[in-house]
Amino acid sequence: MDVAGFNNPALTIALALVVGMVMQAIAHHIRVPGIVLLLAAGVVFGPDGVGVIRPEALGPALNMIIGFAVAVILFEGGLNLKFGRLKQGRRSIRYLIMIGGAITVAGGAIAARFILAWPWQTAVLFGTLVMVTGPTVINPLLKRLKVKRSVATVLEAEGVLIDAIGAVVAIVALEAALSPAHGSPVIWLWHVVSRLGFGMICGALIGMGLVGIFRLRRLIPEGTENVFTLCAVLCLFQGANALLPESGIAAVTMAGVMMGNFSTRVLEDLSEFKEELTVMLIGMLFVLLAADVRIEQVRALGWPGVATVLALIFIVRPVAVFAGTQLTELKWKEKLFIAWIGPRGIVAAAVASLFAAGLINRGMPGGYELRALVFLVIAATVLSAGLTGGIVASILGLRRPSNFGWVIMGANELARAVAKLLKESGQEVVCIDSNIQHCRAAEADCTRVICGNGLQARYLTRAEIDTRKGAIALTPNEEVNYLFLQRVKAEVKEIFLYSSLQAGSASLTGEMLARQSAEVIFGVPVDVDLWTHRFQQRRVYLQKWQYAGSTSKGFNVLRYSPKSFVLAGVIRGGTLLPVGSRLRFKKDDEAFFFVFGPDAEAVAEHLLNAGWKPVERQAEEFFSTSICELLAT
Repeated sequence: MDVAGFNNPALTIALALVVGMVMQAIAHHIRVPGIVLLLAAGVVFGPDGVGVIRPEALGPALNMIIGFAVAVILFEGGLNLKFGRLKQGRRSIRYLIMIGGAITVAGGAIAARFILAWPWQTAVLFGTLVMVTGPTVINPLLKRLKVKRSVATVLEAEGVLIDAIGAVVAIVALEAALSPAHGSPVIWLWHVVSRLGFGMICGALIGMGLVGIFRLRRLIPEGTENVFTLCAVLCLFQGANALLPESGIAAVTMAGVMMGNFSTRVLEDLSEFKEELTVMLIGMLFVLLAADVRIEQVRALGWPGVATVLALIFIVRPVAVFAGTQLTELKWKEKLFIAWIGPRGIVAAAVASLFAAGLINRGMPGGYELRALVFLVIAATVLSAGLTGGIVASILGLRRPSNFGWVIMGANELARAVAKLLKESGQEVVCIDSNIQHCRAAEADCTRVICGNGLQARYLTRAEIDTRKGAIALTPNEEVNYLFLQRVKAEVKEIFLYSSLQAGSASLTGEMLARQSAEVIFGVPVDVDLWTHRFQQRRVYLQKWQYAGSTSKGFNVLRYSPKSFVLAGVIRGGTLLPVGSRLRFKKDDEAFFFVFGPDAEAVAEHLLNAGWKPVERQAEEFFSTSICELLAT
């Protein structure tokens, strides 16, 4: 095959983009880490394979492409780091990055020095390169493994934050190696701290500036917000680097964190746009960088190279994790799993390629070998985590239980009241709401809430919909409720679905819900706004009654009026369940009722006549939606 025509930079980029997306699509269907197929595709389509993708044709432009892509990838990673989630494991994250990162650098350097007999200079460079883990690899892996939130939060945060820190440390280490006058360690430590500090300050300022801009409506023309942010991020990356070399990585990461934690009208669309862009860039970069590494260079490492990688996986990583999390709240099983999962990703690959170019341009040895070893580490750690992560998580009991907990669309007072009932019965509950006031009220009530659009797959993923027992739509907007049920049904086939229904509604009917295998929550149409207002005014009691079965007809949930009371839940088999429109009560069933205070006596008389009897002395205080006291106990 004549491949001379493929020495075309534009064609190389186009092919890398297409191959990258195709490989990720295939990886999704066969459920393997996408990076595995991307690395393989780089080899197959690169110079060592059919030779149609030729990174050398890009020349110096390859490094510029790498820089821009890494900036976008880290910005997108920062968008997903929420302060609330970071607070849950802040000690573990902080110590794992500081102590664990330092041990990884030292351990990687020692392994390369004594196993491969590399000079200390090159060995230390290798240690700084493998310090980073890969959020672009870890996040899809955690989604597939379905591990507990406490572990997933630590791994995700470590991946994003240590990428920025590790990249700066590695670049400073390269500068020290290339510097004719090496200087004291204090000077190089100052270089690291100053770059990180300067980058974080720039990123925080630009990030908050973008938040302010997008809160001013019509300042940026509608439909151009995403590309405006992309341009600002790329300018921030290069601008920070121009003012203080290699501070751009920290700057774009911090800008992403700022924008991700302050609500704006464009945040949801921006996150989705950046996520799609990141997928495209990751595919292109891995294909290009893998094609740029020669098989012969990897083979030349021999068994000492394999031994170095194994030492990094089975000795250095566990020591770093256990030392870094020694004084944290993590249990030993969680520490062991985190120690097992340490895949390296795109930042390690990109910086390794920059290292190789820097060393080669200076006429220094070790550039090709260093890059080849890093790619061997990437391949080995990704394969190890991808193929064995699920087994290890199952053995350690860290996978989320299936068919457990509920997702509620809406965080209004009525939704939080239902969430409290389910939570008090020992079930997990997470609410999703795009209304910032509702989210803040839920957080004040200690209710777990995700502030975002529940119709988007990524928010359902964060709510762990794939392992939930059921989903409940409790917003006043029936169209949104119905779309939410459809979205959930598309994600999970076997799941209980409930939705509120307005009386006399024409836009949503019980028949439409039935076609989605869903039921009307509370059994009858309920005015969500009315009951939300009643909870806000603290005029609702929670009462528990038992059906005595003394009437001939029984209690039909389809025939009661929800003006004075609402059937909130029924206990079946020792488990509290929402009341649906298909439910029929049996003798000795116990149920919870939300009762409007002024009508309490009339409700009691109605229930007694319908064959119910109070289970216990009814509460004399109005119902509170807060579960803070429950969590404290």
